[in-house]
Amino acid sequence: MPEETTVGPVGLGARSWRGGRGRPVLVVHGLSSNARLWDGVAARLAEAGHPVVAVDLRGHGSSADVPDTDTEDLDAAPTDPTRVASEDLAAVCADLGWTAPVVAGHAWGGNVALQLAADRPGLVHGLALVDGGWLHLGDQFRDLDAAWSVLAPPRFDGVPLTAVRAGLRAGHPDWSPDAVEGALGNLRERADGSVTPRLERERHRAIIGSMLRHRPRGLYPLVRCPVLLLAATGDATPARKREQLTEAAEALAHAELVEFHGGDHDLHAHRPERVAEEIARLA
Repeated sequence: MPEETTVGPVGLGARSWRGGRGRPVLVVHGLSSNARLWDGVAARLAEAGHPVVAVDLRGHGSSADVPDTDTEDLDAAPTDPTRVASEDLAAVCADLGWTAPVVAGHAWGGNVALQLAADRPGLVHGLALVDGGWLHLGDQFRDLDAAWSVLAPPRFDGVPLTAVRAGLRAGHPDWSPDAVEGALGNLRERADGSVTPRLERERHRAIIGSMLRHRPRGLYPLVRCPVLLLAATGDATPARKREQLTEAAEALAHAELVEFHGGDHDLHAHRPERVAEEIARLA
């Protein structure tokens, strides 16, 4: 069982598996997700001897109350959530005493992990980008309003937790019960049994804006470590995704594309055993 703890100077919530003497692994969730979705992967990595820490980024999961910025100066320039998250990961590694971990990130968390590997090329031993890290929202949307009209999260006003749980089970029949409960960690349960997202709507929009500005292709030449592109694909994979995957695989110096045909976007929840096996190859 993982230990619930806090890591880094801002006190991010985290789940920690002691593992053994293998190379440590830091795993990072995506937008409006949380560390618990990594439980299945982390447990398998720990069984193989790797210490694992899964962090909740600011505003997410058990870090929902961590502010966006460390300064109280109201006149300070706004921070960029992707860069702040990347800097937080570097601080977490320093706090843990990890000098060469494998880092795995899902979706937006992949973009965050890519930023870390580009900024700290001597820190990251290997990088696993799980259905993300190559995301270029700026290629798809002209501005934040256009992106928000498509990507804004659903509203849960008055929806009971029991209904959300049933919907998750029906929508993801291949997920384990633990994975379903992990996804419910994205929500807070109110006293009346209804739910609300842990990530505040304004912060969600700010991260979408950050993703619009983020340019992974400019970072690819800066990444020196081995990279696995773990991609959920299928017969209906959009052409844009194929193009972005091909671009990343060709531009990253030491990259390998691994396709999970028929896999859910949340590959770490859907196929934790195989994801763990792939991440372990980097260690």
